[in-house]
Amino acid sequence: MSATTAGVLFVVSLGVALVALHRPFGDYLYSVVSGRRHGHVERGILRLVGVDRSAEQSWAVYARSVLAFSAVSILFLYAFQRLQQHLWLSLGFEPVVPHGAWNTAVSFVTNTNWQWYPGESTMGHLVQMAGLAVQNFVSAAVGIAVAVALVRGFARSRSGELGNFWVDLVRITLRILLPISVLGALVLMAGGVVQNLSAGTEVTTLTGGGQTIPGGPVASQEAIKQLGTNGGGFYNVNSAHPFENPTTWTNWLQVFLVLLIPFSLPRVFGRLVGQPRQGYAIAAVMAILALASVTLTIVFESAGHGTVPQAVGAALEGKEVRFDVSNSATFAAATTLTSTGAVNSSHDSYTALGGMLPLVNMMLGEVAPGGVGAGLYGMLVLAVITVFVAGLMVGRTPEYLGKRIGPREIKLASLYFLVTPALVLVGTAAAFATGNDATALNVGPHGLSEVLYAFTSASNNNGSAFAGITVATPWWNTALGLCMLLGRFLPIVLVLALAGSLARQQPTPASAGTLPTHRPLFVGMVVGVTVILVALTFLPALALGPLAEGL
Repeated sequence: MSATTAGVLFVVSLGVALVALHRPFGDYLYSVVSGRRHGHVERGILRLVGVDRSAEQSWAVYARSVLAFSAVSILFLYAFQRLQQHLWLSLGFEPVVPHGAWNTAVSFVTNTNWQWYPGESTMGHLVQMAGLAVQNFVSAAVGIAVAVALVRGFARSRSGELGNFWVDLVRITLRILLPISVLGALVLMAGGVVQNLSAGTEVTTLTGGGQTIPGGPVASQEAIKQLGTNGGGFYNVNSAHPFENPTTWTNWLQVFLVLLIPFSLPRVFGRLVGQPRQGYAIAAVMAILALASVTLTIVFESAGHGTVPQAVGAALEGKEVRFDVSNSATFAAATTLTSTGAVNSSHDSYTALGGMLPLVNMMLGEVAPGGVGAGLYGMLVLAVITVFVAGLMVGRTPEYLGKRIGPREIKLASLYFLVTPALVLVGTAAAFATGNDATALNVGPHGLSEVLYAFTSASNNNGSAFAGITVATPWWNTALGLCMLLGRFLPIVLVLALAGSLARQQPTPASAGTLPTHRPLFVGMVVGVTVILVALTFLPALALGPLAEGL
């Protein structure tokens, strides 16, 4: 079988599997977030933290709950790293430096999982398992909870309540993320992914000498990092390491887990608003953008543009031979279209235009299908902007799902869209203005791309990187930490405020002039608005970086 045929089968089989599970898995997710019954464990946890499970919250209380939970999580994880030398299973590692502990705490609580350090030589087992891996679960659950709260805003009328954050958090973690990550870990272990708690594993074939590499719970961490669209990894080279991703089919499974929940959440949206066709329309927008990105990334990498790739016949630098070009490009596209950030190849070694695609994927706002929860609420905000633009063109008050998009709603949606571009562009400019761009391995257009990629990844809570840049400095850890923090929680507060505004409205009956939002015309409009907004915002920066390098 040729590499091209294998690559096509890889992508097609992924698409078939996701389509097949979209409805049944989406219905399961719907049953979890809409159910009224609580399990014994859930009741025990909620009683322990003093939560009235029957009480609902306004958008402001819901937002304060999200922020309070996240703030406590950051403080706990920071202390965990600073005190790790006193903890069990520390493996003798020293405490993480203050600026690094801040960056890592913020990174994992915001579902970014940006790693400025090699995990296997910096963190002990307890910090990895009870600190970082726990945030892999709960930070992903926060994203799903916020998305569900926004959908409730569309579904409810004359109500200021969006549900209960603590109930949503516990249910999503226990009923969705934990069970599927256990199943995923078992399958990955069957595929050869390592799962152990040994103090060290003697590795000679990989290192050429008798180097001792710390062992650890790789399989379970790998499953939840992919399922919760988290980046990060036990090993510094992430999913390129044969302990984390040994074969082509484990590679397929990891990409599948990355996409499963985000592509199923539109079904939850359709069910909650009582119009499944609306969910299909949102899923179609995600699928179109995702397919275009995967195709272009494979094409640019397979073409091998550049002197060295053309000389050797392929752009294989930085890629694992067992995955080849097409599977590596598909993985790169999937993990930057979502907020995963995991990598099985070096994005910094991609061709200029091939490396531009992961960057553009993040600049889209990671909405195709995006992170768990974050992708859905990001896409719904873009749908609101699209409806507003369409209303301006025909001179009608814009409506979406019977809710009027007035001045307050469009201001909140616009601010949501502007947060991450502001962080990306201001952060990149600050790095060059202060001389911190010197940590980039390259100069010229590629050096700009490395810096731009770092701030784009942090601000969009992705976690991947152009590895040529060194960020283990106080300035970079502080700056990227601030971008991750603001890029996560400012949009969440704006989304919840939008949800509260929508929930208080009385639905407007559809009329002959109402724009149908479940038809191909609207799907095409949302795709167009998404691409145009990103092009207007980031084209100058892209022209100076990857486009200049590629041309």
